[in-house]
Amino acid sequence: MEAPQMIANEQPDGGGDLSRRVRRRRSALGLTREEVAARARMDSGYLARVEHAPVALTTSSLIRLADALDTTVADLLGAIPEQPPGHGRAALHPVLAALGEQECLRLIEPGGVGRVAFEWAGRLHVLPVNFAVHNGGIVFRTAATTSIGQYGEGPVAFEVDRFDEGMHEGWSVLIDGTARHAGSERTALLGTTVDPWAGGDREVYVVITPTCVTGRRVRAGYDAMTTGSHP
Repeated sequence: MEAPQMIANEQPDGGGDLSRRVRRRRSALGLTREEVAARARMDSGYLARVEHAPVALTTSSLIRLADALDTTVADLLGAIPEQPPGHGRAALHPVLAALGEQECLRLIEPGGVGRVAFEWAGRLHVLPVNFAVHNGGIVFRTAATTSIGQYGEGPVAFEVDRFDEGMHEGWSVLIDGTARHAGSERTALLGTTVDPWAGGDREVYVVITPTCVTGRRVRAGYDAMTTGSHP
């Protein structure tokens, strides 16, 4: 049997992405926690912690748990390297729903990687950028010699998304707005955590002021039918 390891900040429905995938996958299969624990050769109490708190699982524990849930370690972790997201079939009963503006803003508030689309020199450009949210605007850094660095001020579209490969779920947020180089507020933006993965001298701060914010979320349809059916 497994002993609990590195449990922190336990919450009734917390634990992060791995916990959520384990809970939902078990629910989708119609299995009790005890049944999955027996399949994975784990204590059911330990499995409860895996489902609701951050736990440092060993490789062998992950493999046994994935086998018990009739899935793969990559799907449980939501990580399939060197492949674009979205492989595999859709969920059995997917549900697509529109997101309100406030929910969209909440989803992108932590920052991360998004895609900025704009027309420059007679061509459409779509570029991935590391971004942050500051005073309601989207902020990213670039070099003066890049296409977006030379674009200056004008209309852009900005898109952020996230996909859960294991659960075949995800969301996307699309922002229409106006991009411009930071002016008088540039000093304030120096404290913004925007670290381009591309490295190099990225001295130009670009600010996108949103004019329209929309989004969509796709969920597995079994979620509403099975949540709460088993302990």
